[in-house]
Amino acid sequence: MLLCRAVCIICLALLFSCSSRKYLQEGEHLLTDVRVRSDSSHVNVSSLSGYVRQHPNQRWFSAIKVPLGIYLMSNPRSNSGFQNFIRHMGEPPVVYDSLLGMRSQQNIQDAMRNMGYLRARVDRVETTKGHKIKVKYLVHPGIRYYVDSIYVEVEDTTLSTHVEEISGESLLKKGMVFDANVLNRERSRIMNHLQNNGYYKFNRDFISFVADTSAGPKNVRLRMTVHKFRDSEHKVPVEHPVYTIGKVSFAYDRTRGNKLWIRDNVLNNSHSLFEGELYREKDVADTYSRMNRMGAVAATNIHLSESPEDSTVLDARINITPARLNSIQLSLDGTNTAGDLGAAAQLTYQNRNAFHGSELFTIKLRTAFEAIRNLKGYDNQNFFEYSIEAGLTFPDFKFPFLSRAFRRRAQAFSELSIAFDSQNRPEFHRRVLTTSWKYRWSRAGGKRNHRIDLFDLNYVFMPWISETFYDKYIANPESRNAIIAYNYQNLFILRLGYKYRYSSVGAATPAGIYGKDAYTMSVSVESAGNLLDAICSAANTRRDSLGHHKLFNVAYAQYAKFDFDISKSIRISRRSSLALHFALGVAYPYGNSDILPYEKRYFSGGANSVRGWSVRGLGPGKFQGIDGKIDFINQTGDLKLDMNIELRTHLFWKLDGALFIDAGNIWTLRDYKDQPGGQFTWSHCWEQIAVAYGLGLRLNFNYFILRFDGGMKAINPAYDDSERHYPLIHPNFKRDFTFHFAVGLPF
Repeated sequence: MLLCRAVCIICLALLFSCSSRKYLQEGEHLLTDVRVRSDSSHVNVSSLSGYVRQHPNQRWFSAIKVPLGIYLMSNPRSNSGFQNFIRHMGEPPVVYDSLLGMRSQQNIQDAMRNMGYLRARVDRVETTKGHKIKVKYLVHPGIRYYVDSIYVEVEDTTLSTHVEEISGESLLKKGMVFDANVLNRERSRIMNHLQNNGYYKFNRDFISFVADTSAGPKNVRLRMTVHKFRDSEHKVPVEHPVYTIGKVSFAYDRTRGNKLWIRDNVLNNSHSLFEGELYREKDVADTYSRMNRMGAVAATNIHLSESPEDSTVLDARINITPARLNSIQLSLDGTNTAGDLGAAAQLTYQNRNAFHGSELFTIKLRTAFEAIRNLKGYDNQNFFEYSIEAGLTFPDFKFPFLSRAFRRRAQAFSELSIAFDSQNRPEFHRRVLTTSWKYRWSRAGGKRNHRIDLFDLNYVFMPWISETFYDKYIANPESRNAIIAYNYQNLFILRLGYKYRYSSVGAATPAGIYGKDAYTMSVSVESAGNLLDAICSAANTRRDSLGHHKLFNVAYAQYAKFDFDISKSIRISRRSSLALHFALGVAYPYGNSDILPYEKRYFSGGANSVRGWSVRGLGPGKFQGIDGKIDFINQTGDLKLDMNIELRTHLFWKLDGALFIDAGNIWTLRDYKDQPGGQFTWSHCWEQIAVAYGLGLRLNFNYFILRFDGGMKAINPAYDDSERHYPLIHPNFKRDFTFHFAVGLPF
């Protein structure tokens, strides 16, 4: 029904898109097309479209002007609420502005000359047909100029050593294209180096370039001059002053209700400005970053002033605004697990200054209930869960022997957490105790992030298992499930791990859909059980009937795991981008384990995987549950592959759309009898890659995104006959369609 309505709206929008004349005044033209062309194949015209000041109405997926059609469905003579709503949902017609056309022409010409085409010329061709107009910017680049020779003059001899010191990293090379953008980057490079070596008042204006084109038909003699210092107090140029840091003080409310706010030693260890050291711009930026990541600090302002005793000494005054220290949050959720309805509630308390050192203390209380239906052979038909989790985060490395220089460079957190979870199901009761100690730190503006899980212990305790469940899945040799038998026993999981994540846009940049090209990559490794295995081997403990060690009569897991994930966003236009994603994960049980713990196994399908399947509904391999139903235990694996491509575009208002194709699956590394067809083999894995396609709608509120995706199966490896194996050729909407609701982008 919703799909039919959407199709009707689009058809009406297309019908009304022909009536744009009613919104135009006499002499006005609707801008329908803008193109940039060049009479030289050496010019990348796509890079010049960003200099165009006026573009035609947007097209959905670069094809259909639906927003304009929606706007034109309104009555221009009416300002009623409904008519204004339609206009607000659509996009008004773009009326061509010749002044913006002239500016676009000039912008493109300036850009070409900055790229070395010093005699470039741009023509603007306007083609009108009725009330519509098309504009073409035709670029005549001419010859491109190259740098024939470079001469560097440093008027201030005190700067010569510094400029010479970094000359090997210069962006200026003989024979390079004469590119003004490169000159500006060279100017910034020298300025940044000097500002990080005490030259507080040095700026870009002290570096100038002179280009002499008389060297030949396409050659430039380039001269760069680093000028002496001059300001309103110096009529005659002088040497640039070198500044050092003087007194460092803090201005803040030291008491909050007669209680100490943040300890002075914590503040002194949270900045990078030290008395007697050279002024460095990067130390100021680092101080801002360090102070603002402290939970007890809402805002920071650093004021630098020349000392009354010495004008080359900068006193630093760091003004801090306290944050709101305590918060309580209550969240309520409704759940639906295969038709079983339930509810969950979580109460979270946070103190951002627990011990007056900007430590973040968090405690979470959670309870959940679910009414389970059609579960035969069990007395109680309900599921109850209670959990408590406490965490303490320190804004520093809590680790001995780390150098002061390393602590200053890294923006680090140390995390201690402990949690207890109690689950009472009709089939069993399960208790999980977890405690961990972790480190997180980042560098380079948040682009590179590291995490070390130094100690992560999970103790799984099964105080009660019903006779029905035990007899059916664990004790009965005919129906015994190895995965259930392993995961529903008392178990130790002692693991350590490392994760590295890189984002080209950095942590401070929000994740946009249509922003500049960007990519993220993460790599993680972890292992478990090695320390416990060494202890058992040293103590010469006995093995059980399966040949496994136990510690305090409790089994422990031993495995290794590796995950790789990369995603790339390619901007196509102002409103559209192409997103690519690839993920690979493999985990291998060994030593004391033949099977991975359930929490460490991979699953496929769902809103962030192959969207033609429900979560945990795909794989492993060509395995499928009984009668096609999802088998949460057996539809897990040791190896996972995800490949996704998604075309994203802005529709109108807060609505964004997406077209996607997903592919992937999971496999087991061993041949388990409960998962027939699930083992990975090189000869058959390509036949078992599932493929789905679909359409998505997103409500983009900038700070969060609500996502609705509908996926259709295209290739289903679970089916043997060709008709069902390729539902792309023989689609069945009821059988092959899956709807997903999620928060945030899938990758």
